Amino acid sequence: MIWINLAGLALIGFIVWWFWIYQPPGQAVTEDNILILVDDGVYQPAHLTLPAGKPVRLSFLRKDASPCAESVIFPTLDISQRLPTGQTKTIALPALEPGKYPFHCQMQMYRGSLTVKA
Repeated sequence: MIWINLAGLALIGFIVWWFWIYQPPGQAVTEDNILILVDDGVYQPAHLTLPAGKPVRLSFLRKDASPCAESVIFPTLDISQRLPTGQTKTIALPALEPGKYPFHCQMQMYRGSLTVKA
């Protein structure tokens, strides 16, 4: 009985780590167009570092057919776009001020962020 409880606690700990604590490695961006893969419950890359004052284009390629992956939302930029399955959807972002700009799906299970540095 104790092993079942320990296994349950370990599973709960893993779920908390995966959905709220874990952050995949980031990527510094040096080009104007970045491809972000939407697959297996994550954006790849999920965390991007961008230079301030420079417009950028994010191209999302959705491979995951789950309903949660069908849109991407940038709440602080007031941008919401549908992502067609198996196709690339490009979102042009204006030159941004330094700061952190989160993006996510409508249920906030897919999560990512843009860190803009001067």
